[in-house]
Amino acid sequence: MFFASDNWAGAHPNIVAGLSAAAGGFATAYGDSALDQAVYQRFNEIFEREVAVFFVATGTAANSLSLTTFSKPGGISFAHRESHVIEDECGAPEYFSGGARLHAVDGALGKIDAHNLERTIGRFAPEIVHWGRPMAVSITQSTEVGTIYGLNEIETIAAIAKRHSVPLHMDGARFANALVALDTTPAEMTWKRGVDILSFGGTKNGCWCAEAIVLFDLDRAKELAFLRKRAAQLFSKSRFVAAQFEAYFKDGQWLDTARHANTMAARLAAAIEDSAHAKLAWLPQANEVFAVIKKTEAAKLQAAGAAFYDWHKPHGFDGHIGEDELLYRFVTSFATSAEEVDRFGQLIAG
Repeated sequence: MFFASDNWAGAHPNIVAGLSAAAGGFATAYGDSALDQAVYQRFNEIFEREVAVFFVATGTAANSLSLTTFSKPGGISFAHRESHVIEDECGAPEYFSGGARLHAVDGALGKIDAHNLERTIGRFAPEIVHWGRPMAVSITQSTEVGTIYGLNEIETIAAIAKRHSVPLHMDGARFANALVALDTTPAEMTWKRGVDILSFGGTKNGCWCAEAIVLFDLDRAKELAFLRKRAAQLFSKSRFVAAQFEAYFKDGQWLDTARHANTMAARLAAAIEDSAHAKLAWLPQANEVFAVIKKTEAAKLQAAGAAFYDWHKPHGFDGHIGEDELLYRFVTSFATSAEEVDRFGQLIAG
């Protein structure tokens, strides 16, 4: 019963097969092989326009380089206070950008509140040299607490960013999970709503060290190529990342695996709602489920083989957590089975 993280799941068998198929022979290095070029074209098709694609190894690299692409002296990027770029990147965005700052914006359950964003950016007049100046806005889709920005919400935030002449970045570590939950297209969830650059995640959805930066502003592509090289993220044998994405996209696998993970999360949430020993904190929208459980009961579940973590109370959560309780996070993946969800449901049912 592995619900600790979708990072715990292995590689999807089709991804492994794709890697194996690309393992032999010789191919042009540094992203110029025929396979690399074919995958770049596949990204163009998926996003319904020409995009610049840069393979990287981790989400941290994707997020940090994405923000660095728009870096400027005294620059400030605005993100939700509980976003991954603020809480979980160990200062990497600041490091790669040469000291640009991150500024926290409030909002309930992982999502930036548009009014708060407008007010916060407005505090930093770009002509005042002492304060620093707006550089970018970053949103996470789906968020760190499993919620999702609707298309209109993305458009609203993008409009604020544009009014302040800054780009909008989307951290899409769980991009596919949000996409299938909204039943929309990659184009509709990104550039058609005003997103300028995307961290496109594959690792959490069945890949192995396969992430990509998708840049919609092609004029920035040459600069980002140098930034990626300097950040040690240009792979000589990049065909092995391309091979993963080729298999990932084939026959819609990336969407199928995301749907499965989301379905398992909904199944898990239903089991928690029916439980006498746990209560659902809020309804999941993607593949992360949050529940309030007594500490002693959580310890019993973990002793019985369930892997999950306690979690901090997010901004905007007004549910009650007792002295003897904690908030816990459960994450499902392509590898989560209905059987293990049901087994967990049996454990908490009594």
